[in-house]
Amino acid sequence: MIATSRPDDFEVALTLTPDAESVWFVFDGTKLVLRADGTLPTGEGPLPAVDVTPLGTLDGTSYLAAGLDGDLPGGFQAVPVRSGFGRLPEHHMGLAGYAAQIIEFARTHRYCGRCATPMNEASHERSRRCPNCGLTAYPRVAPVAMVLIRRGQGRDTELLLARSPHFPPGMYSALAGFVEPSETLEAAARREVQEEVGVQIRELKYQFSQPWPFPHSLMLGFTAEYAGGDITPQPGEIDDARWFPIKDLPTLPAAFSIARALIDGAIRDSGRGL
Repeated sequence: MIATSRPDDFEVALTLTPDAESVWFVFDGTKLVLRADGTLPTGEGPLPAVDVTPLGTLDGTSYLAAGLDGDLPGGFQAVPVRSGFGRLPEHHMGLAGYAAQIIEFARTHRYCGRCATPMNEASHERSRRCPNCGLTAYPRVAPVAMVLIRRGQGRDTELLLARSPHFPPGMYSALAGFVEPSETLEAAARREVQEEVGVQIRELKYQFSQPWPFPHSLMLGFTAEYAGGDITPQPGEIDDARWFPIKDLPTLPAAFSIARALIDGAIRDSGRGL
């Protein structure tokens, strides 16, 4: 699974002075601005920018995020962040996701949600505080429980995969849904499975997590064994859901996704290999 999180040795910094070697993640709306050759802008101020936000340092290089101020200049291109996978170095993609979430936070928290007063940046943490009523806001992280359901053993293993209306044609994935207030991850996983496909599960096991900055989710990956029930796709949420033999899987999510990592793990466990 390709990293979508910032590198372990990245050092977060709330204040930075840009220099000639600084690397910038500049966003035109939700799109990442790259040079015409596909690299990230560098320098003290390579583009007209708003919401300039220091991110931190990695191997002595400083990284900053910003929103584009005005039209995209010549010599640059704006691309969806996802399209950077395979084009940018892996550590840059992890930081691009971080930067996208920070700029989204800046863009959507200019004013206090309680009294509409302009918010101020905090100096000691990544947050914004209202000078009038004292409300403090932090970058949003929305947890999502993802569950890959299996039945059978070895080469007879089957995976329950589903497709939502917004998936590309023919693509199926594991089940997933947002965690609701006052709900545990395990309860959310079971609820989403029941709501989306109507089956029961057992042996629910946490596997790993992945930041998913599209725009601000944290994916929590689980596996589970099928316990019973007929597949009943949830209207409006699930176009189709079915059991797929491990040896005859449909089009799967991208290699950098947690869903693909869960599925690849199930393939390895079945003894077939990739």
